[in-house]
Amino acid sequence: MNVPPPAKPELEVLLCSPRGFCAGVVRAIDTVERALALYGAPVYVRHEIVHNRYVVESLRKKGAIFVEELAEVPETGAPVVFSAHGVSKTVPDEARQRNFFTLDATCPLVTKVHRETEIHYRRGREIVLIGHSGHPEVVGTMGQLPSGAVRLVETVEQASTFVPKNAARLAYVTQTTLSMEDAAEIVAKLKERFPDIVGPHKDDICYATTNRQDAVKKVAPVVDAMIVVGSPNSSNSQRLKEVAERNGCPYAVLLQRAEDIDWERFANAKRLGVTAGASAPEVLVEEILDAFAQRYTLNIDTVTAAEEDVFFPLPRPLRDIEAAE
Repeated sequence: MNVPPPAKPELEVLLCSPRGFCAGVVRAIDTVERALALYGAPVYVRHEIVHNRYVVESLRKKGAIFVEELAEVPETGAPVVFSAHGVSKTVPDEARQRNFFTLDATCPLVTKVHRETEIHYRRGREIVLIGHSGHPEVVGTMGQLPSGAVRLVETVEQASTFVPKNAARLAYVTQTTLSMEDAAEIVAKLKERFPDIVGPHKDDICYATTNRQDAVKKVAPVVDAMIVVGSPNSSNSQRLKEVAERNGCPYAVLLQRAEDIDWERFANAKRLGVTAGASAPEVLVEEILDAFAQRYTLNIDTVTAAEEDVFFPLPRPLRDIEAAE
């Protein structure tokens, strides 16, 4: 007599929407893939094109070579791509001196912050950048201007003790991938201390960061655990985990792949939230859901915070080639 296998326990899954790739990430990845298609391998990429190991390894297999500095690139006619996070002005200057053919895949919303800092500087303002020290986007933004023109503030405590050269000539910009709450607290402290401080006309934290955090806020209070699919070096993914914890989720974890799941931590979960950082491909979300489906009977519902239809065109050299084809 055949004994039927034991029934799998049921697990309700609340899938956050939007999640995963944003328009800036799609543009950056498409830039590398289009360059490979047009020019062949290799295509050199300064820094990880986006902060996701799966994406980087996929592009590496197609012929992309990732470097941290242009000094690692040999004399070549191959394309050199700047990552979505943006670069200091010294990087394109060095590329021009070495006659590299460059493709700038900087997210347009990061470029917007670069332009803001330049405008403030031309108007004689000292600039406060709210962000995380060492993050490539922060390094790139600070590198738009001479040393000392941009001052980094990471916490409310630092905002409380920040001493400007001239409180009447002060402006702030922010990293695009911050926690909205953290940034708001720092901005509030700066405005409290320096009422004349000038901010951006439109919030610097990008639409994708905002929308993904809003979806997590809706799901976090009603689930037993939250999985954020993304890489540890992804700022926006780390912020999603923090937002889940801050909004009442008992256990939130950042996972890169299904093999990273600690099953004991989910043993008593009846309701699971799932989202993905802006640099995490949907295939990794599906991989993790498939892993859960092997152990549970899944009932999946989508919780939507916003609809997204943002599109950014490829860098101009690639558009010009496509137009000529």
